[in-house]
Amino acid sequence: MTVLTGKGALVTGGSRGIGRAVVERLAADGAAVVFGYRRDERAAAQVAEATGAVAVRADLASEQDVRRLLATAEERLPGVDILVNNAAETGQAPIADVTPELYERVFAVNVRAVFLAVQWAGRVMRDGGRIVNVSTLNTRMPASASALYQASKAAAEQFAKVAARELGGRGITANNVLPGATDTGMLRAANPPEALATVPSYTALQRLGRPEDVAAVVAFLAGPDGGWVTGESIRATGGLVL
Repeated sequence: MTVLTGKGALVTGGSRGIGRAVVERLAADGAAVVFGYRRDERAAAQVAEATGAVAVRADLASEQDVRRLLATAEERLPGVDILVNNAAETGQAPIADVTPELYERVFAVNVRAVFLAVQWAGRVMRDGGRIVNVSTLNTRMPASASALYQASKAAAEQFAKVAARELGGRGITANNVLPGATDTGMLRAANPPEALATVPSYTALQRLGRPEDVAAVVAFLAGPDGGWVTGESIRATGGLVL
């Protein structure tokens, strides 16, 4: 399909997992894509080669890097039509063990960088554009040792809801996608294998999610058929919560 031909998209955290699947899907749908990545240069190069997307190395904990990524996207894209805020820090730690350094990093990446990107999109995005923040089901189902992650993602969800109000007059939509248990390196790093083995039994579709499952929801919101959906937080969980 080429429903996004002529559109320009920026995806953060696009070299692995859900972000990679989003880059691949948007490019397959015809969009020109710029994506950010933090450290896996080899993976980023593979994605760029496979999709024609432009990879930009940026640590989103650095405001300077965020602004450089945004400027590169504005320069390299035919226009800014789609923003997908996907990059995230999990900050796994019990509340008692959270250090000031960990707190600052998680909120810099998950909140400040998202805010700056949404603010930028509001200024440069063409009318009829799409903003999609990738959040987490854990903002609805809190888990231990995830206070920073969940709270920062909840803040980003509110950015999308307010942006939907402020930018709706230009036909710009802003939504959140809340993945459930999705088979990524991040999920496997944060959970023991025995815990993941039980997840399908709690899920209506009886399996772990795949990155492309979430990318399909993002693509719907980013495409022409998603134009009447805004200010929403859509669960992409395969029925983990009904």
